[in-house]
Order: sequence, then C-alpha cells, then structure tokens
Amino acid sequence: MKMLNPHRVRLERWVVGTTNRWRFPKQRFSRDLLALSQMCSVLNIDPDDAMKNPDKLCIPKIYKFFSENFKDDGTQSGEADVTLECLGFKWELHHPQIFQSETLAKLYLTALMHNAKSPSRDLDKTLKGQSSGKIREMSPAKKMVISLKINDPAVTRVAFALALKNLYMNEVEMNADDVLGVLASAHILQFGRLFQKCITMMMSRLTPSTVKNFYLASCKYKEEQLTVACEKWLAMNLVPLVGTQIHLRHIPQHLLHKVLKSPRLFTFSEFHLLKTLLLWVYLQLNCKVQAIPIHETMLAFFSSFPKKCCFLEQDIGQSWMPLFLCLRLHGITSGKDLEELRHINFFPESWLVQVAANHYHALESGGNMVHLKDLSTQAVRFGLLFRLEYTTYSEKISIYGYFFEIKGIKQDATSYSFSMQRIKHTDLECPSPICEHSAISLRAQRLVRYEIRAQTLVDGRWQEFRTNQITQKFGFLKPGCKSHVLKIQTAGIPIYANFAFIFPVS
Repeated sequence: MKMLNPHRVRLERWVVGTTNRWRFPKQRFSRDLLALSQMCSVLNIDPDDAMKNPDKLCIPKIYKFFSENFKDDGTQSGEADVTLECLGFKWELHHPQIFQSETLAKLYLTALMHNAKSPSRDLDKTLKGQSSGKIREMSPAKKMVISLKINDPAVTRVAFALALKNLYMNEVEMNADDVLGVLASAHILQFGRLFQKCITMMMSRLTPSTVKNFYLASCKYKEEQLTVACEKWLAMNLVPLVGTQIHLRHIPQHLLHKVLKSPRLFTFSEFHLLKTLLLWVYLQLNCKVQAIPIHETMLAFFSSFPKKCCFLEQDIGQSWMPLFLCLRLHGITSGKDLEELRHINFFPESWLVQVAANHYHALESGGNMVHLKDLSTQAVRFGLLFRLEYTTYSEKISIYGYFFEIKGIKQDATSYSFSMQRIKHTDLECPSPICEHSAISLRAQRLVRYEIRAQTLVDGRWQEFRTNQITQKFGFLKPGCKSHVLKIQTAGIPIYANFAFIFPVS
C-alpha cells in the first residue's frame, strides 16, 4: 500500500458564481456547467461560444465596454491606474490611455479577473455600472501591475516610450530613425491609430537610405499599402537617384527583380539601366567599398574573372541571372556599348550574338523590328526627367539610322506637354555623339508604334498620365514629323516621362 505524499502541492481553486462551489483555474468549466451559465449570463455571451474558446470568455465584452467609455475620455487622475513593466522599465499609465491599446487592455483585464476574489460578481458589478452611466463609480478601478515581454529587436526603449507617449497625445514628433521602432511598438501594443500614422509617415519619407528598411517592414507586417509605395518609388528612382548612391547595395534582390519587371520602371535608356544593375552586382561582391566606383573600375573588375565561361554562368553569378533576364538588351544599339559588354565577358555569348543578329536584320530591312511584337514588354525605352528649373528640356536619340527628339515643355505653373519628333541627321549639331559611327536612313517615312507616359508624386500619391498605344508614320515635314502630344495638369515635380516604341514591319 503506497503512502500519500504529505508534501504534494495542492492546486489553487477559485470560487465560482455566487455559491461556494470550486473549480481549478486551468480547467475553466470542467464539469461545472452552472458556473459557465452564470458567467455567460453576466457577460451576455453565448455558452456554446464560451465552451469553444474559454480563454476569450471574459475579455471581449469587458474590453468593448471599457474602450467605449475611456477611449474618448481625455482626462485622467494625477495618480496612475496601472504600472506596466516592460523593457526593464516601469511605466505609469491611466485607464483612458490603456484602452487605446488592445494588448494593454487585455493584459489589464486579465489581471483584473485573476485578482478578483469573485470574478463573476465583480464583472456583474462592473457591467451594471455601464447601464447607470457612472463611469467614475465603477468597480473595480484598482491600481495594479501588468507585465509585457517584448522579443522584437526593432523595439527600443526610446521607440517604446514614443509609442506610449502617443497614447496621451495626438501629435508626437518622431524622425525617420525612430519610426521603424515606433511601428514595431505600435504593432505589439495593437495601437491601430499610431500604426497607421507610422505607415503614412514612412510613405512620405522614402529615400535611397530608407526604402530598403521600410520595404522589409511592410513585408513583415503585411502592409500592402506601404509595399506598393516602396515598389513604385523605387521603380521611378532606381536609375536616376538610387543608382548614383552607395545605398544601392542594400536593395534586396527580390525587390529589385519586382522593380525591373514593373511597367512603371523609369530609365534614361536601356544602357543606363544595365549600368545600374552591373553596379548593384559589383557592390554585392565588394562589401567594403564605401563610394560609387567609376565605370571603368567596375568594367575592370568584371573583366578579371576567368574566361572559361561568362560571369552569369559561373557559380558566383548564377543566382543573379533572373535579374538580367528582365533587361531588354535589344534596346542597346550603340556599337561601342555592345563591344564593351563583349569585353567584360558578363553575358552568355549566345545573348549578345542574338542581339547583334537582330540589329543586323533590322538595319537590312530599313529598321523593321521583326522580333518585337508587344509594346508593353519589348519596346525600346528612353526617358526624360523634367525638373523644377526646366521650361523646355529635350534629348536626341538614334536607332537604326532614324533620329528623334524627345521633348518636355512647361506651359504654365501646372501644365506640361511631352512629345517626340523625327529630325534629319543634318539638323544635328556636328560632331554629334548620337550619330558617331551610326547608320543614317534616308527613308522618307518610318512606321512607329509608340506610347508616352508621365508620372509624378503629389501629396504622397503617384499621378500617372499616358497616351494610348499609337501607330503613326513619321516623316520629315510637319505635321507628320511630330507625335501626339501628352498634355498633363499636375502640381508634382519632378516629372518622369517615358517614351516607349518599336518599329513595326512596313
């Protein structure tokens, strides 16, 4: 016969309902349906729902009651109602502020329930106070200590303090260095107003130094609004802004891949985009470099790799192949630029041979781009960045012996127009870089399918303007030498204007 252990720990028991029945707290309603019925009656909760999820039995109704009565109550007594222990500090808080945070409210109510000698009686008394409208006379209104453990390294003491300060104030200043920590704090506190404020602030403060961390935060918290804002901003600024700064190295590959496939992507030319992408790879492989290298330094680096196969087919470069598949190498028509690509042995030889063959056939057929069908995914791309100081700005481009001028004109304070025009080679300044070693076509007309787009940021939102896809014959004389004009009204600046076109068979 075994002796009973005299030191056996007795389980804590709680009084249930208004009788003297007992139950164990870890078994909320084990064999005690009368206790369940009493508590559900007090809280006006369906007993079936309580059986399915007993942990949430006492929280939702009480939380709703407290939040409705305290949320808009801006007053608080001088003495704090709750002490919050978190991050090694003790924070003194008041009821109206606690119930702006779902996390703190639930911690407080859970502590309130556990500290009450008779939970159902105290809850009944609390809810009856609601019907009488006597908020200040409600019971219980006890000062207690609650504890919150935070394991997120993004939450610093300064950021958490700012988040708690926002419980008391509608407008609290914070800089871009703190916003990620405040966002993480707001997420943990389930403080929706502050969380959305951080998202709005991040969307308005995208820069080359912040876009990476803001994008990763948007993915972490599944904030689609911020994710889209980061992708759109980077699509516009990858080449003209981020590609000129050391922050380019921090752009994640999956984000870069998305941007390269975006129809909104802005670039001055395909070769500018290629150089930006080559620079990104260079910075991944040279982590100690703290300044943007000159183009020749980058070319020498890639030329130093073994010649047994191209860089993208070597072990070190294979993971970046999907990025370069997004490029439109057929948009690089300069013989000098193509020779440069051959020299650095970066691309598979078959790619460059195909590009050269397509150029040869296009030249032989008077410019017909037989291999290009889809304007939205295969067009040759050029761009203008129209800045504040411009009243008129233009660039001249050449392809297969045809010369065009792409132009932007400021009509008045908020009116702009963008167009392209065919020009004669004799109208170019001599010597001109665009016609150096270039073929010259004397064909009177050239069939062109094109589209003009303009995008600009206004009050945190991107405005987009575009023509339809237009097919037109371009001659040398007006009006046939000029494209349709894209006219826009906007207060935004700068304006990113894209010109995309192909030469159909004619």
